[in-house]
Amino acid sequence: MKAIETAEEFKEVTGQPKTVIIKFETTWCPDCKRLNTYVDDIVKDFSFEWFSADRDKFPDLSEKYQVLGIPSLLAFRNGEKTAHLRADDKSPDEIREYLKTIEA
Repeated sequence: MKAIETAEEFKEVTGQPKTVIIKFETTWCPDCKRLNTYVDDIVKDFSFEWFSADRDKFPDLSEKYQVLGIPSLLAFRNGEKTAHLRADDKSPDEIREYLKTIEA
């Protein structure tokens, strides 16, 4: 999963015509660390491109897209947020089920 480093890169990535998933997280978040122990297995199950963004580095984007809890998985297509899952208390199976609704 590639980390987004600039707001310009975020805009480019999320502006694609295909759905991309952005995992908002921080370095200090215990739930983010827990998600990171199994997210790679989830990534393999879906055809989305996945990126990560540190919420603390992008407070304006976090506010704009209502990232109130971390980790959060946001889906984007053509520059628009199409789905949002606050994943702090979700199991791998719950996340997979949610992503299936986006993929359909």
